[in-house]
Amino acid sequence: MLADQQILRIPGPSPIPPSVQRAMSQPMIGHRGQNTSDMLRRITPKLKRIFGTSQEVAIITASGTAGLEAAVVNVVKPGDVVLVIVTGAFGDRFTAICKAYNISYQRIDVEWGKALNPDAIKSYVQEHPEIKAIFSTYCETSTGVLNPIKDLSEAVQQVSEALIVVDGVSCVGGVETKMDEWGIDVMVTGSQKALMLPAGLTFVAASARAWDVIEQNEQPRFYLDLKRYRDNLLKDTTPFTPALSLLFGLEQALNLMDEEDLDEVYKRHTLMMEMTRGAFQALEIPLLTSDADGSPTVTAVKPDDFDAEEFRKILKKEFGLSIAGGQGHLTGKIVRIGHMGYCSPADVLQIIGMVEIGLVLIGKDIVLGKGTAAAQKIYLNQGVVNK
Repeated sequence: MLADQQILRIPGPSPIPPSVQRAMSQPMIGHRGQNTSDMLRRITPKLKRIFGTSQEVAIITASGTAGLEAAVVNVVKPGDVVLVIVTGAFGDRFTAICKAYNISYQRIDVEWGKALNPDAIKSYVQEHPEIKAIFSTYCETSTGVLNPIKDLSEAVQQVSEALIVVDGVSCVGGVETKMDEWGIDVMVTGSQKALMLPAGLTFVAASARAWDVIEQNEQPRFYLDLKRYRDNLLKDTTPFTPALSLLFGLEQALNLMDEEDLDEVYKRHTLMMEMTRGAFQALEIPLLTSDADGSPTVTAVKPDDFDAEEFRKILKKEFGLSIAGGQGHLTGKIVRIGHMGYCSPADVLQIIGMVEIGLVLIGKDIVLGKGTAAAQKIYLNQGVVNK
């Protein structure tokens, strides 16, 4: 292994395209100058397309968790009761934020590795009309589950006026997102996942319905006040000093996604998911999620006859390949492979080849090439550009 070769395939932060790295190295400019305003004017419509909204998308210099906190403190009024759907560690993070602000919340726990059931949520909300907002994850990073937020929104709207607030940190930009069409009221994402940037930016969009609530909300907030960001964006500026280097990179990342075309970006992520899942299935290694619930941006594997942490360590030692372990009660029990953002089917084939060698090195009895062949066949059936 080359000493300085590191292969990053965790579910975020994700690798950064060279052109984005070059963009971030541009000379600094004044954050209140015309060049910055021009850049924000170029960025704004492209972000709206990724979120699937006509509303402004706040660009906040902070981590994804700050975006989740902004969602809570802006849409939840004092005295409101909210529902948190917990399908993994990041669904649980919403409960931690609510606790910090003394917000009354109810929670529905879903078995880790399974997606939420929209009909069950609908029935619960119908029985609890006091609920004013529902918090859920889109992709639950800790389990590799993609929750059906479109179906959730449609189901809830049949029985309630509750706002639908979604953590899309580990998938927006990698999976189809249509806030306005689906009736999602708040969507949050971060820069270091499918958007192909370092950590440091979070993005929050709110529906017209959510803005009505935000405008009347007396919950104290300052740096995370979404009204400040919206009002400043309308003037092509930001309320506080932005991370300009990240904005340089963001513009280039959005340009790359435009050049590829968003539909093709989503198809690529789906293909990488299917190649990854198909490889482990061919190797007869259990996956944590069903095919229906699996996320296009991260795959979780739950081995039943070898040590997950030993496997991760051998891949790091032999190849400099970083994949993620489990969180919460899944610590030491699963491995998670990120395939989002600056990642292609060629990268997946490389990963699977290394995975197979790693399995042999820890004593797993497999046929070398079986997983790679499965991924290759999926690519040939679905991914070849010029058949």
